Amino acid sequence: MRNRELAKDYARRAKVRLPVLDVLFDAESWPDVVRESQEIVDLALRAVLRSCGVDPPRTHDVSNVLLAERDRLPADLLAEVEWLAGVSRQLRRDRELAFYGAEDLTPSEFYSRADAEEARDFARRIVDLVFPHAG
Repeated sequence: MRNRELAKDYARRAKVRLPVLDVLFDAESWPDVVRESQEIVDLALRAVLRSCGVDPPRTHDVSNVLLAERDRLPADLLAEVEWLAGVSRQLRRDRELAFYGAEDLTPSEFYSRADAEEARDFARRIVDLVFPHAG
């Protein structure tokens, strides 16, 4: 799969969404920062995979593909691939919980400012890392 335009579109959309994190953060909507960060990370990682000729799976966690296809990634991302995969896994676990909660968990009570800061930092760093390769 080599749709360069799709890779560029994913990268651009990931970058365009970054300011939304600040709006949600300023509103102290911590679970929404976490959820939106996951979506940004997902788009950014899909962008870099597609730019390398890898068709990512239609799941919200591409960590296994990143690790399996590490040899196809740009050289400067190789040192970061384990971290990238870890962030993808971590935010995927929070995706539904941050949005819907659970019978025993209310997202606005569960997620903290620190959770939101971490997720927002992940999203910013990942977009910065992958944009030169896919944007």
